[in-house]
Amino acid sequence: MRFQRICCLVLTVLGGACGPGRVTPRDPAAPIEEWPTYGNDPGSSRYSPLAEITKENVRQLKIAWTYRTGDISDGSGAWNGQRVRTRSTFEATPLFIDGALYVATPFNRIIALDPETGQEKWAFDPRINRIGDYGDGFTCRGLATWVDPERQAGETCRRRIYEATQDGRLIAVDAASGQPCSGFGANGEVSLTAGISIRYPGEYHFTSPPAVVREVLVVGSAINDNNRIDMPAGVVRGYHARTGALLWAWDPVPRDPSDPARATWQNGADRTGAANAWGPLSADPERDLVFVPTTSPSPDFFGGERQGQDVYADSVVALRASTGKVAWHFQVVHHDLWDYDLPSAPSLIEIERDGRRVPALAQASKMGHVFILDRDTGQPLLPVEERPVPQGGVPGEWLSPTQPFPVATPRLVPDRLRPEDAWGLTWWDRGKCREAIAGLRSEGIFTPPSLQGTLQMPGNIGGTNWGGVSFDRARGLILVNQTSIPFIVQLIPREQAERLRREGGDWEYAHQRGTPYVMRRRALLSPWHIPCNWPPWGTLAAVDASTGSIRWQVPLGTVRDLLPAPLPVKWGTPNLGGPLTTAGGVTFIGATLDSSLRAFDTETGRELWTGRLPVSAIATPMTFRARPGGRQYVVISAGGHGKAMGIKLGDYVVAFALP
Repeated sequence: MRFQRICCLVLTVLGGACGPGRVTPRDPAAPIEEWPTYGNDPGSSRYSPLAEITKENVRQLKIAWTYRTGDISDGSGAWNGQRVRTRSTFEATPLFIDGALYVATPFNRIIALDPETGQEKWAFDPRINRIGDYGDGFTCRGLATWVDPERQAGETCRRRIYEATQDGRLIAVDAASGQPCSGFGANGEVSLTAGISIRYPGEYHFTSPPAVVREVLVVGSAINDNNRIDMPAGVVRGYHARTGALLWAWDPVPRDPSDPARATWQNGADRTGAANAWGPLSADPERDLVFVPTTSPSPDFFGGERQGQDVYADSVVALRASTGKVAWHFQVVHHDLWDYDLPSAPSLIEIERDGRRVPALAQASKMGHVFILDRDTGQPLLPVEERPVPQGGVPGEWLSPTQPFPVATPRLVPDRLRPEDAWGLTWWDRGKCREAIAGLRSEGIFTPPSLQGTLQMPGNIGGTNWGGVSFDRARGLILVNQTSIPFIVQLIPREQAERLRREGGDWEYAHQRGTPYVMRRRALLSPWHIPCNWPPWGTLAAVDASTGSIRWQVPLGTVRDLLPAPLPVKWGTPNLGGPLTTAGGVTFIGATLDSSLRAFDTETGRELWTGRLPVSAIATPMTFRARPGGRQYVVISAGGHGKAMGIKLGDYVVAFALP
């Protein structure tokens, strides 16, 4: 007993736990807490008022249940007698509403689970077409729901679950049974490809959930990058939630000559496509606003056929949800040539101004920037300035002389890489990285793509990608994760491209048909396939919403699952997925290439707990309480990474809770 007491004392001093641990008694009157939308609230704050899990007890979290969907593709399977070449990535954030947990699989199956046991209640299979080029692979990030006020409790399809499928259908099913809602479109589905010019299966698809604003479902679209100038139009559309009738459509490329944005297009506005919204949307129902993060026009890396600033592309655009009319817009990249689109939902926040709370919006970007805008006008609440950026593009290109930079928040990722900044495990691989950097055009962020090859820092995956941010309302903190990996982008005269392709190498090629150039790109890695820049390669940060200052920034992820031996070296990893923040002062995040869900102290950034997962979780977690006085659960989808070769794939939904 004396030895056990000494061990307990040592563990306590070191911050560990001893014996069975102390569990804070739960309040039997604690109410149910739902997670009814992708970002928990229409404004995508990813914040929960639940506080049973705290900084003091989070280390006691254990797996409560695990469910497997069965939906995985490694690109070597078959469907309807044909080879399925597309890999899957399980990126979904479940919903918890009316006593059930709802999750979407990479094949767009909708599954209802018991929230406290993980037992399946029902499953709906839309049987998507699995043959096609679906860009980033089979994925579906989430669902949406709506209650029909004209139906009584217990009636079929009073509560509906909606999904936009990868093969272009908007589907409504009954939340209680999973049966299609017959009054919605044709037997519960509406075609999202009607009126869209599509040349091959998969080039026009859907990966993110609709936004619901009163009785309107708003959907964007995902369009494959860099194939040609005239890719499908990135139209954003509003449908009636009960009937599926089309209410309005808005094109981010201004086709109407009377639209003021048209003046920012010197050419190309009548033939360019994309500028679509492939990431999640957010909304402010009280203001009748839906906030749309748009992408670059097609193609991404050469803009000579779309000269000008290209407004409304690469912008936050506020639309009237009832009409689709533009209320305001703010462009974060002029004439994008770097695939620096806005992939994440803007998060609605409040900031302090002269003792009062001002409604605002936070938009993270692939450049490592965070823009804080007035929710009613789109004007910056924290200063943004236009700064000169590198010039001298390829023949035929047009470049913006300046780009917008937030002033208050320092950069969250490095935005340049010089030969003397090269990193390596030894002098040899560091020297190889130094040579590679010296041979590239590298003048900092917004260096245009070039014939010799341009070093792009950060690369097109971010900065911050579709995971977006969470917002702690009590502490006024924006939590945001970033990736810091350099890329090489090169434009090749079309007549030379086939010869270079035959020479091989781990390049990704893009046709960019209708332009003089083929594009190729790859991550800048050493001969040992390690990034040529100093770690950390992934971080998590807290930004003060009112001042823009960085409160803290820490490495996110280890390379333990990427090495032959499980060494937990905290170099950070590239990450996809976002954070969840709770009133207990804890921020949860998966997102990394190692198979872990982590908990951080929201105020300090101290890592509090790491829960091991069957595979990595390229998804955003959620949390809920299923019944009065019940436990708080934290749930994450773990499916590996469809793009990162060598990372094990999976199909797991994993729930954690206190004992």
